[in-house]
Amino acid sequence: MSTRPVIAVDGPAAAGKGTLARRLAAHLGLAYLDTGLLYRATGRRVLDAGANPRDPAAAEAAARGLNPADLARGDLRGPEADMAASAVAAQPGVRAALLDWQRDFGRTHGAVLDGRDIGTVVFPDARVKLFVTASAEERARRRWLELRGRGAEVAQEQVLAELRARDEQDAARAVAPMKPAEDAVLIDTTEMDADAAFARALAVVEGKLSGA
Repeated sequence: MSTRPVIAVDGPAAAGKGTLARRLAAHLGLAYLDTGLLYRATGRRVLDAGANPRDPAAAEAAARGLNPADLARGDLRGPEADMAASAVAAQPGVRAALLDWQRDFGRTHGAVLDGRDIGTVVFPDARVKLFVTASAEERARRRWLELRGRGAEVAQEQVLAELRARDEQDAARAVAPMKPAEDAVLIDTTEMDADAAFARALAVVEGKLSGA
C-alpha cells in the first residue's frame, strides 16, 4: 500500500474536474484515474450488446467484463455515452464491481481520482477532497464547444437539457448519489479559466497536505 496521498476530485459533467485532476496529478507526481471512463466503458459495452443500460443484470455483466482496451475506445464521449454511463452508474452491482478496482488503484499508487463519489464513497478518508462545479449554463457552453470541435452539430439548448437531465439522474440515484463530501472544498469554476482553477485547487491541496 502506498503512503502517497489520495486526492478526490468530484463534480458534475463539464465543470472542468478532469482537466484539473490531470494537472494536479502531473504537478504532484501522482497517478491519475478518470473513474468516469469505467462507467462510460461499461455503458458502451451494454449498448454494443443491444441491451438497456438500466438493466441491472446487463450492466453488471458489462462492468465485470471490462478490460483495459475498453477504456481506450474513441466513442466514450457524447450524449448517448453520457446517459448510458449515468444509467449504469445507478446500478448497485456495477458500483460494487468497480469499487475495489478504484480503491486498489489509489491505495497502490497514491493518486488523483476524479468522478462523482470519490470523496463520499470510494475514498471517504482521502487526504484532500475537492468538489468542482460551475453553473449549468456555463457547463453546457463548454460541452457544446467541445462537441463542435469534434464536428458534432448540436444545439446548445439541447446540450443544456441533456446535461441537466444527467445532473438530476446522478444526484437522485439511490446508490452513491453525486454530492459534495461534508469536508470537501468547493471550487466554482463558472468565472475561472483553467489556469485560475488550477491555482486555486493547488493552493487547497498544498495547504491540506502540509497540515495548514
